[in-house]
Amino acid sequence: MKQGLKIVTIGGGSSYTPELIEGFIKRYEELPVSELWLVDIEAGKEKLEIVGNLAKRMVEKAGLPIEIHLSMDRREALKNADFVTTQFRVGLLDARAKDERIPLKYGVIGQETNGPGGLFKGLRTIPVILGICKDMEELCPDAWLVNFTNPAGMVTEAVLRYSNIKKVVGLCNVPIGMRMGMAKALGVEADRVQVNFAGLNHMVFGLDVMLDGVSVKQKVIDSMADPDNAMSMKNIAGLSWDPDFIKGLGVIPCGYHRYYYKTSEMLQEELDAANEKGTRAEVVKKLENELFELYKDPNLDIKPPQLEKRGGAYYSDAACSLINSIYNDKRDIQPVNTRNNGAIASIPDDSAVEVNCVITKEGPKPISVGDLPVAVRGLVQQIKSFERVAAEAAVTGDYQTALVAMTINPLVPSDTIAKQILDEMLEAHKEHLPQFFTEIHA
Repeated sequence: MKQGLKIVTIGGGSSYTPELIEGFIKRYEELPVSELWLVDIEAGKEKLEIVGNLAKRMVEKAGLPIEIHLSMDRREALKNADFVTTQFRVGLLDARAKDERIPLKYGVIGQETNGPGGLFKGLRTIPVILGICKDMEELCPDAWLVNFTNPAGMVTEAVLRYSNIKKVVGLCNVPIGMRMGMAKALGVEADRVQVNFAGLNHMVFGLDVMLDGVSVKQKVIDSMADPDNAMSMKNIAGLSWDPDFIKGLGVIPCGYHRYYYKTSEMLQEELDAANEKGTRAEVVKKLENELFELYKDPNLDIKPPQLEKRGGAYYSDAACSLINSIYNDKRDIQPVNTRNNGAIASIPDDSAVEVNCVITKEGPKPISVGDLPVAVRGLVQQIKSFERVAAEAAVTGDYQTALVAMTINPLVPSDTIAKQILDEMLEAHKEHLPQFFTEIHA
């Protein structure tokens, strides 16, 4: 009988990894991790070693028997894993900078997971994730895949549709961030607040908010209508909502909804920021360099507080809580990306949605919400169509499918502009998109 759990983290050299280590240390009594494999690619070797050494110091400080392995060999790492977490970025931050900068030239929002940038992140990421799934089928067929790699909804959609992996959950820190923001606005501890989440990744709504079991949704909406209280995130400009709009909407949007409901203002904000301080990727590059300088310090043996500036606050809590709840069959409620199975009436049953689920040892069981309110239903369906077509384009490498995906995204104003952006971005990302450039001979 195997002792302890083997967890493999692909993209182990990420600046977020110390959050994950902290989460496993905190839960060790319930979640006996014996091996943690941090895996990366050659280009990430230096960062992997820096983060890996910090991870070892953190575990040593905690006095726990968790073995940390650093590896560039994914297949070696995956053998007999119990959980596989993915947190990688194909093309690194340079690719993200292109995703953000190129659309701006055409007067279109350039953003990591929305619009043309989200499409291209998906096109680069999905073939890699499906390769990991193939390895898992062979080397750890019973393992759970917990994906944090963005765009998490589209990636989960692709795994559900194009791989044989059934044990997959997509995860995002946006719902936790929203709940924390609501608790802060209400002036109460976060564990007293429960939010009924439903929608898609980066397109999730709070349908209701409970404080000690009593609905306080209206109070939260009133708070959001206050321009001094615009709940936002580190990586999204906190432009305040129009009070009449937010009250009329009747549900609580996430920070990313600003791209859809405040498109022209967000575009202007991005253009100004790109000229003054660089795109978000360029800002993050500086932040990452500072973090890795901190991580190098041989005396550092905790997760440094500066990591929260990176936009990933609460992410380890989300990840470790999910793994803990699956392993221990906790049956608590968490918002995750999973197969819809009828939970949201206006989305196909076999599609990925982000919704509250009861987390069991068999995985997430989505909680039915019925239909989404009519005011938000159409936008959610449109983004789901975009994700589906984008995933198909990523798998097939078909140019016309990619053009349709780009054009049906609500942030892209016409097929002509879509084609111009698509052509420039395909060229810019050529080395990471072999499926579009390899001739297939029968």
